[in-house]
Amino acid sequence: MKKLLFFVFSCLYLASQAQMKADDVKTFILKNGMKFLVIEDNSIPNANMYLFYRVGSRNEYQGITGLSHFFEHMMFNGAKKYGPKQFDRTMEFNGGSNNAYTTENVTVYTDLFPASATEVIFDLEADRIATLSIDPKMVESERGVVLSERSTGLENSPWNMLGQAVVAQAFQEHPYHWPVIGYEDDMKNWKQGDLERYFKTYYAPNNCVVVVSGSVKFDEVKALAEKYIEPIPAQPDPPKVHTVEPAQTGERRIVMQKDVATPYLNIVYHTPNSKNEDYYALTLLSDILSSGKSSRLYSALVDKKQLATQVFTDFGQSFDPYLFGFYAIASKGINENDVEKAIYEEIEKIKKEGVGEKELQKVKNQEVIGFYNQVETINGKSNNIGTYEVFFGDYRKMFDAPALYNKVTVEDIKRVANKYFIKSNRTVGVLKSNTEE
Repeated sequence: MKKLLFFVFSCLYLASQAQMKADDVKTFILKNGMKFLVIEDNSIPNANMYLFYRVGSRNEYQGITGLSHFFEHMMFNGAKKYGPKQFDRTMEFNGGSNNAYTTENVTVYTDLFPASATEVIFDLEADRIATLSIDPKMVESERGVVLSERSTGLENSPWNMLGQAVVAQAFQEHPYHWPVIGYEDDMKNWKQGDLERYFKTYYAPNNCVVVVSGSVKFDEVKALAEKYIEPIPAQPDPPKVHTVEPAQTGERRIVMQKDVATPYLNIVYHTPNSKNEDYYALTLLSDILSSGKSSRLYSALVDKKQLATQVFTDFGQSFDPYLFGFYAIASKGINENDVEKAIYEEIEKIKKEGVGEKELQKVKNQEVIGFYNQVETINGKSNNIGTYEVFFGDYRKMFDAPALYNKVTVEDIKRVANKYFIKSNRTVGVLKSNTEE
């Protein structure tokens, strides 16, 4: 069986390599510092453009929290050539669509369009990068939108309410402390000067990586970039985030109350950033714990013991050391302490006994299948290549990922569990009904 699993992994690895290679990615850097990664893929007559701005809530400070997310909204509200609402209308008229998201680390804009509309997309993006309107009336209108989004998110999502509180406890000094959406009082008091400085600093072309995939030619993309975007001037590099979160020296706990049917539980442990050598082992450990119904936590807490209706883990990319999270919703009539205890029991099993070769190989295969499926599409190509370029420092590392997952041993899984999943390194949050004592 072990040989069969390795054979499956090897076949998937080779297939993914055959699908796309590092040499298929062509790059250039404009005179203003904006880097482009281009993948020619004529499988469909479409193309996309992903713009990764290195700005998220970690770049904010108290007084201007929430500005990164706010500009995600403002970027669709008009510039010099294309006025309010014209970005979306022009893109839709040309058969395209778009989206955007903001995290603690980055703000990413995605455009999907017929390849014939590529020049229009360059014109649209250049317009809002160079001349975004920060009109006070539009600012006030959009301020109301994000304030409503904040209150609605906290009101309707127990996970938002609990998760924000737990992260704030886990980070005492680092700017990961505040939520991406921002603090209400800060959002109400952003000044015009704050907005203008933030945009000029972080939406500079030299603070952005662009990935273009699809039915395009490299020379065409380069020519359009030089025509539309290169004239936009570079800016001084943004200030570095220099605050390092001190090592946690004891367990932290928080209990919150809300009208929920059963308790919610969130446990987080401090873990390193994406460039750390333990990233791949921690990713596979997350899969072992909660990927699918045969995973350790689901099998133990939901299937066998019926202590929880939901249980999952989360571990992702970050510029600075972040968190490995455990999440669970208790079953009706179950005390949250029993759920918490059961999670620790599963962690201790891995710390003491490790995991099996077959179990590890299964999640390795899952990761490679996911990799293969993602790079089959032009959106997957752009998202993955941009993510590796920005978070791991070089898009080429994406092509090393299957081999790096395969290198992880059962000893590595046991080692990282013992290294990070310790009581003094964790923060625990409980959200339960406000009718309970």
